[in-house]
Amino acid sequence: MVYQIAMERDGASRRFLYISRGFERMTGVPAEAALLDPAAAYDLILPEYRASLAAAEQAAIRDLTPFDFEAPFRRADGEVRWSRIISAPRQLQDGSLVWDGIQLDDTDRKQIEERLRESEAKFQTIANSIDQMVWSTRPDGYHDYYNQRWYDFTGVPAGSTDGEEWEDIVHPGDRERTWTLWREALAAGEPYRIEYRLRHHTGQYRWALGRALPMRDEAGRITRWFGTCTDIQDIVEAREVLARSRKELERLVAERTADRDRMWRLSTDVMLVARYDATIEAVNPAWTTLLGWEERELLGGAFMDLVHPDDVSATLAEVGKLSEGLTTLRFENRYRRKDGSYRWLSWTAVPAEDLIHAVGRDVTAEKEAAQTLAETEEALRQAQKMEAVGQLTGGIAHDFNNLLTGIVGSLDMMQTRIAQGRTDAIEKYAKAAMSSANRAAALTHRLLAFARRQPLDPKPVNANTLVTSLEDLLRRTIGEAISLEIVTSGGLWPTLCDPHQLESAILNLAINARDAMPDGGKLTIETCNTHLDRAYAKLHPGVGPGQYICICVTDTGTGMPPDVIARAFDPFFTTKPIGQGTGLGLSMIYGFARQSDGHAKIYSEVGQGTTVKVYLPRHRGTVDTAGAQSAALTDIPRAEHGETVLVVEDEPVVRDLIVEVLNDLGYRALEAQDGTSGLKVLQSRERIDLLVTDVGLPGLNGRQLADQARESRPDLKVLFITGYAENAMFGNGNLDPGMQMITKPFPVEALATRIREMIEG
Repeated sequence: MVYQIAMERDGASRRFLYISRGFERMTGVPAEAALLDPAAAYDLILPEYRASLAAAEQAAIRDLTPFDFEAPFRRADGEVRWSRIISAPRQLQDGSLVWDGIQLDDTDRKQIEERLRESEAKFQTIANSIDQMVWSTRPDGYHDYYNQRWYDFTGVPAGSTDGEEWEDIVHPGDRERTWTLWREALAAGEPYRIEYRLRHHTGQYRWALGRALPMRDEAGRITRWFGTCTDIQDIVEAREVLARSRKELERLVAERTADRDRMWRLSTDVMLVARYDATIEAVNPAWTTLLGWEERELLGGAFMDLVHPDDVSATLAEVGKLSEGLTTLRFENRYRRKDGSYRWLSWTAVPAEDLIHAVGRDVTAEKEAAQTLAETEEALRQAQKMEAVGQLTGGIAHDFNNLLTGIVGSLDMMQTRIAQGRTDAIEKYAKAAMSSANRAAALTHRLLAFARRQPLDPKPVNANTLVTSLEDLLRRTIGEAISLEIVTSGGLWPTLCDPHQLESAILNLAINARDAMPDGGKLTIETCNTHLDRAYAKLHPGVGPGQYICICVTDTGTGMPPDVIARAFDPFFTTKPIGQGTGLGLSMIYGFARQSDGHAKIYSEVGQGTTVKVYLPRHRGTVDTAGAQSAALTDIPRAEHGETVLVVEDEPVVRDLIVEVLNDLGYRALEAQDGTSGLKVLQSRERIDLLVTDVGLPGLNGRQLADQARESRPDLKVLFITGYAENAMFGNGNLDPGMQMITKPFPVEALATRIREMIEG
């Protein structure tokens, strides 16, 4: 705003002669109010600035000189803003004064100045907080700023190194080079970098790294240079140490390289450097010694070409892990020798950025020894089983002959009564024959299950039921001179184990007990629930605390001394004469218990008998105790829509029986006496809904028949008939989908039900 004020010489009174409308825009007060009363304008100045304004006016009146004054004022709406008052008095002829002036809103400039002060303070704080010495120059290179770190380092007074005075603290031997590089940077406008020595406040010279960059405006003109100096004395000294050590390091590297090369040449292990795509980059001489390949024959080729076909996929997977940065600690595969044979190698490999570094040790002999040991152990296990079977033979043959006598006798009586026309007693003899036949079948199944080769097949087991079912077999095994007592616990928990292996363990313990009581005695088999606590587990490594069932076998025999107890579970350890024991019985029992996450323990004293306890962990599941319900043949659902079943069986009696059952149920039955003739039928266009085949066919066996038939009939359903408990041909229940098995002898109702279920399924 522009104004004019009339004032007495002594300043006693004043009034506005003129005030522009800018006053109202700037202050929010109407100009007329100030014209009527000057206080309306002067009272807007904050009170703390009014005295300073009055003093400035008095000085201007006294000297008749202009004055320039800044003061904050409060607008009518309460906002505080800054104003700048520029005014000059002039004296009229009557001695009064007239002030001509202008008042500006100076708030924006004051705020900018405040921000600049804050920015400068922040810059100073940052510049003084870092370890580097910070400086700046004008565009011509004149030094006009240093941070506090510069003065702390050099110890010179502030301002003493402005301009070109900084040269005095540069080492005399570095000054010419320093000036040359600095002038070149100024002339080219390029970054400045130098290592030179600066005088420290201690009087010593220390190495420093000097750097500077130009700051440019929008037109690209250099407006300032900003630079730093960093103390690098420690780094320079380290360089000198490294330089002095270089020859020593080179010597050590040469020695290590020679050692590595010597190891590379002399190692009996094969060493390999290859890319991840299997390309061989380097091999050591052991490849020639071990595998017969010369270096020139391998370099540039692919090591995968030497890997046994059966090991290719596993090797590729291991290379994939290496490419992901994982180290191979032990990986075994087979490599082809030049003569075509293969050797087993155990690899250790580490990944690099582009290469694999690997060392392979020949473990062929170890693998062969392990295989031989496994085969020997398996043969000994089977021999031990067969030894037990041999000890059972007499009693089993006697009992089996008794069962056959019951069957044959019942059938003879049936023929006699039919010839006599007395059919009222036939049902009694038929039931007697069936009972003896079922007992004979059960005895055969149990013996075959015991003698077979098999891995563990854990199932939920009720030990009470299993032990009770063995009673007849155990009595025949131990003989009449030894009494047998079986004590089963009520509420016995189920366990998870292989029932056939548990039967084998109990039978072996019974045989051992029998041999320990040559003059007769008592054998007691008990079952109970128990808990093994942490204290017991600590005393028996490998045993976990928890709930177990216990099967306890106790005899009143000769007992064992402590040294025999300590070795009783060792493989091949036996106290029996040569040829009367393999020493594997207790070892197999202990192994079975450990494989089942259980435990076995022997308690014995000489002359006081022996107790063997087998602990098996409690199973939280349930045991399927529901027996198969017998159904009359007339209750079985009949065939539908001309369903056809092919029967392949080399035993005519069995084949005729199955065909007759199928015909009675309305099936269309086809029959073949061997696998070859059965395959011809299957390869024809005949409708076949189910194949029923014996496993043990002469020539082409039942499994081979089924596999070949499925090549042309992939959805063919197959029911196998076998005379073995679980035929080894199928491993541990290893049947393909759509295949099932039924064991001879079987009730015709069970066969008919299984056939219906498979066809409908």
